[in-house]
Amino acid sequence: MYRTHTCGELRLSDVNKTVTLAGWVQHVRNLGGMTFIDLRDRYGITQLVVNNEEDNELSQQVKELGREYLVQVTGKVAERSNKNKKIATGDIEIIIHSLNVLNSADLPPFTIEDDTDGGEELRMKYRYLDLRRNPVRKALELRHKMALEVRKFLNDQNFIEIETPVLMKSTPEGARDFVVPSRMNPGQFYALPQSPQVFKQLLMVGGFDRYFQIVKCFRDEDLRADRQPEFTQIDCEMSFVEQEDVLSTFEAMTKHLFKTIRGVTIEGDFPRMSYADAMKYYGTDKPDIRFDMRFVDITSIASGKGFRVFDDAEYIGAICAPQCAGYSRKELDQLTDFVKRPQVGAKGLVYVKYNDDGSFKTSVDKFFAPEDFKVWCDECGAKPGDLLLILAGERRQTLSALSELRLEMGNRLGLRDKNRFAPLWVVDFPLLEWDDDTQRFYAMHHPFTSPKEEDIALLDSDPGAVRANAYDLVINGNEIGGGSIRIHDDLLQQKMFKVLGFSKEEAEKQFGFLMNAFKYGAPPHGGVAFGFDRWVALFAGVESIREVIAFPKNNAGRDIMNDAPSSISQEQLDELGIALKDSGK
Repeated sequence: MYRTHTCGELRLSDVNKTVTLAGWVQHVRNLGGMTFIDLRDRYGITQLVVNNEEDNELSQQVKELGREYLVQVTGKVAERSNKNKKIATGDIEIIIHSLNVLNSADLPPFTIEDDTDGGEELRMKYRYLDLRRNPVRKALELRHKMALEVRKFLNDQNFIEIETPVLMKSTPEGARDFVVPSRMNPGQFYALPQSPQVFKQLLMVGGFDRYFQIVKCFRDEDLRADRQPEFTQIDCEMSFVEQEDVLSTFEAMTKHLFKTIRGVTIEGDFPRMSYADAMKYYGTDKPDIRFDMRFVDITSIASGKGFRVFDDAEYIGAICAPQCAGYSRKELDQLTDFVKRPQVGAKGLVYVKYNDDGSFKTSVDKFFAPEDFKVWCDECGAKPGDLLLILAGERRQTLSALSELRLEMGNRLGLRDKNRFAPLWVVDFPLLEWDDDTQRFYAMHHPFTSPKEEDIALLDSDPGAVRANAYDLVINGNEIGGGSIRIHDDLLQQKMFKVLGFSKEEAEKQFGFLMNAFKYGAPPHGGVAFGFDRWVALFAGVESIREVIAFPKNNAGRDIMNDAPSSISQEQLDELGIALKDSGK
């Protein structure tokens, strides 16, 4: 056999045993009379020892070893004199008496260490080497454990895991589809699923009242730290449920994952916040509630004083940064530069220092009296020693910029501890959103989301005011998942399609199979889908989901390790009946 034990397994209780290990060479340290080798596999590191004076042949073999050489060694377990408390095997070492090089290795392009010298692009190109690093290995082990616990919890709740098709029909709603040409049906295409939405609803019609799937999904959209063209979601659906049933079930699953994976007990019910309040007080539908600094609308008390920036603004919003009145001019200039960044988009920043002695120091002294600043501070609940930060402009854009400023202040003040978790449900989203370019409504989630019962009448008179029976789970400012109660009534679904601008023929062409299924007794149903990659990244304490995916794509959607996507041969194109448009190159 290649090994009797792993490199993370041996302890003091194994002293005097003869063992065989196999793994990669992490370090070789030749100290003259003795050579020490750190041997690594997935399970850990074990120190090997060669006595150079007693075994010349073995000593010569060891001299030829390089980093990442794959070796097999046999030797006796001994107690270490200089123990290493940083590793699990730090109390022992292996005095080796035979060594077999299974494979030599080129010098790696970056060091295989926890703190590597390789940049992200380089590590992605050689991802198979990056996978040997402890942080990546631990992230993938965490991912594995989370998947097991999800399956365990949902199985105990009578959910059944069912696979749905990967090749399906393209739909125009939502993000862009990845399309797959069909050789057997020339000129026709499958789409890769953005979600198993339609199929899980059909499973409800089929009587499988509790379904789940840990499933790959695909969206051809612009990327960022929490998006990939292919991603994994925990997809769930339930029959004979109302919103409260869904929230309580998956709140329990969330608590289960926190307890079993992170050892964190979350007491009580998750708070709930309406979409309207989230936007009003945090400027985002995924607020980080680990800290306060809620927005205060001071438009009515700050405009009309001759300060044109405020007088011309649709919205003036303030946040109170506690005990920050001592900020220097340099620090305030840094904040001003931050809000002026294109990603934030504000034109400038107004500040009010509420000094400990009750006086005020501001950037707009000449336009306002001290009495005005006192009114602002009172409105914002500010106390002496606090700092008001104020943005003004068009409402939506200013709310967004103020949200970014709030998070930046949270970071600066150390209020966003990644080991502290604050989950909440955001509820009562708008059902529809208006697009000025196409002059029509689009579903904010998808066309099958049910409106709140008390708002159904507004579909005819004021569609934009209709609230959805929808909900998102947000943790620490990250949207972890979302879902809704679905429309199960054929007439209501037809009305929804009409509001969305679908003709009867278009609705039939796109969704006729689902509408036909609803004619055969569709139960009330609802569900949720969680971004599994995002959840693992949150638990791992990393910023990018690329760190918790074995083989991720880069920011351009490319796999730079195997150079995908790539062109295909003319023969393949001809077989598929695809003619590429001449690009002029």
